[in-house]
Amino acid sequence: MPRYPQPEREQHVSTAAPAREVQATNTAIHACRLACVYVPSLPLQLLVRRHPEWIDRPVAVVDKDKPQGKVLWVNERAYRARVLPGTRYAAGLLLCRRLCAGEVHGKEIDRGVSRLLELLWRFSPEVEPSAVEPGVFWVNASGLGRIELSLGEWARRLRAELGRDGFTARVAVGFSRFATYATARVTRDITIFENTDTEHRSAMNVRLDRLHIDSDLRNVLHKLGIHTVEEFLELPTDGLGKRFGAGAINFYKEASGQNRKPLMPAPPPVPVQTVAEFQYPEVDANRLLFYIKRLLPPLLEQLASCHQGLIEMVLEMTLDDTTQISKSVRPAEATLDTGIVLDLVRLRLSTIDLTSGVVEMTVTTHGKRINVGQLSLFWNQPKRDVTAANRALARVRTEFGHEAVVWAKSRDAHLPEASFTWEPLARTKLPWHPVVKLSGGPEETKRSRTEIIGRFVRPLVRRVFDKAVLLPARERHEPDGWLIHGFKQGP
Repeated sequence: MPRYPQPEREQHVSTAAPAREVQATNTAIHACRLACVYVPSLPLQLLVRRHPEWIDRPVAVVDKDKPQGKVLWVNERAYRARVLPGTRYAAGLLLCRRLCAGEVHGKEIDRGVSRLLELLWRFSPEVEPSAVEPGVFWVNASGLGRIELSLGEWARRLRAELGRDGFTARVAVGFSRFATYATARVTRDITIFENTDTEHRSAMNVRLDRLHIDSDLRNVLHKLGIHTVEEFLELPTDGLGKRFGAGAINFYKEASGQNRKPLMPAPPPVPVQTVAEFQYPEVDANRLLFYIKRLLPPLLEQLASCHQGLIEMVLEMTLDDTTQISKSVRPAEATLDTGIVLDLVRLRLSTIDLTSGVVEMTVTTHGKRINVGQLSLFWNQPKRDVTAANRALARVRTEFGHEAVVWAKSRDAHLPEASFTWEPLARTKLPWHPVVKLSGGPEETKRSRTEIIGRFVRPLVRRVFDKAVLLPARERHEPDGWLIHGFKQGP
């Protein structure tokens, strides 16, 4: 069995959930505190929720439910049978015949992380979920001295709140990111450190097989007789990456404190809301849809400014007879596409009875954080949608005929009415500004004030005068040709 690190001056607190709390000489809470909340093997807990009959058996989460599937997470019973993350499902069955395994998809894990964030925001406004290991959260515990009796009481209430929602959690409160994480991985319930020295010694005694590191790196270190964090940090840094890879260097920097990352909390979801009041009761669902179409782009822009996409839109309508109607639409995934949302709203409005008429409508949007690529698609979307214009013109041609959509094509002619001709328009295009190529060398391109890119410039348009300019008087010995403003303008 692995040896759990025991903080100094430990005291067992007799509560409904026993806690190990390192008592400080002063009851005041330290000004700078960081807590790590670890939900052991979150995908594993979600799998046991799905199969309650497995609660007393060794359980593992695999990437695919096949003999060659890779074990990702294991519970305590499977760990005691030496079924470790990284082994194959078939090898795990050889070590433990009672092993049960299943798959947990990414969307199910994301929903679990979102639910845990909602619970943790009740205890601190700054919570950072781990981007690598689901179920690990860092919580800012600074400044709680005025509202909490002690950090131990705060941690117990937090752990009890997660337990009421069906999650088993461990809490470590200290001063640094890695030390609290390593302690939360091995503690049984709650550990609170009094100073940084005690926290550092506890983290150094944590076994490597208890941490979420690469399985190949863990196996190589095990063959070399390196089992704890302290033994790993005693390795020479020269050649560490060449021998063990980049993952070993990153882990060394985190464990040694060289890579000190600031807390990057996830923003709490703030619903974006707008209210529309109607002078007369509105009974037409199509007109309501166009009202929502006008209100939706500013709401999506506010969500995009918070790096979020729309996951739900709630419509709350007050009818003329004081009846309240609340309807919501949810796209398949977080989106910033107006067309997708409006299509769902149209379907929802078609199911509502609006005989009394709507006098007030509140539109509330709820968002979820999305990646930068989706945001770039939203911000880089041009204001002129050529595809939408082609679809609209196709409807016009379908209803009125192909000759209903034409465009003016210019041609050389003397009379103005003959300088263009009408031709059928198949597809629309964005305005195009012609460019001309300079005939001179690079110096001529460099001197041009209308240079764009390379050797292509916009055409030069000379100034057009409103009135005719009189020619100067003829000289006695005039040059070849007439001059308007001298030799610089040419003959």
